[in-house]
Amino acid sequence: MNAAPQDIVDFWFSRRIRPHWFDSTPGIDGEIAETYGALWAEASKGMLDHWKATPLGCLALVIILDQMPLNMFRGESRSFSTEAAAIAVTRQAISLGFDEQIEGERLSFLYMPLMHSEKIEDQDLSVKQYKKAGLQSNLDFAEHHRQIISRFGRFPHRNAILGRESTEKEVEYLNSKSAFKG
Repeated sequence: MNAAPQDIVDFWFSRRIRPHWFDSTPGIDGEIAETYGALWAEASKGMLDHWKATPLGCLALVIILDQMPLNMFRGESRSFSTEAAAIAVTRQAISLGFDEQIEGERLSFLYMPLMHSEKIEDQDLSVKQYKKAGLQSNLDFAEHHRQIISRFGRFPHRNAILGRESTEKEVEYLNSKSAFKG
């Protein structure tokens, strides 16, 4: 697929896709897989690493590597397979000050791979960045995600998908009303 960073950002932040960010449908998931699956494969192999040279390119890569696989591979372990690459892009963007050139909800997506990480260092950075940016609703979610990682060292709701054995405390948590289930 021949796409530019602006194409990805325009698609992701379009009026049609926004309502499906956290409440997708099989139709939207299928459309993303059909339209962007090949691009995701290229990105996962590092073939789009040249996009990391700009703030817009970093944001587009994060969307491709962090958000789109959650749609394309919903319920499969592959949905997390490029999470580490997305985190690396986010960390690079922060270190280069690119995040200071991105605003609002777009910035919230640049930081989102940190919130998805099962490493406490990434969770701490997530909370720090959302707080610094004044993105309060995202900060609330970031703090909640960090609490889960601090408590369990991982996201219990991923255990079944990733073939991990849940501990007794994780099962108890997953069966509670306060459980985060992705």
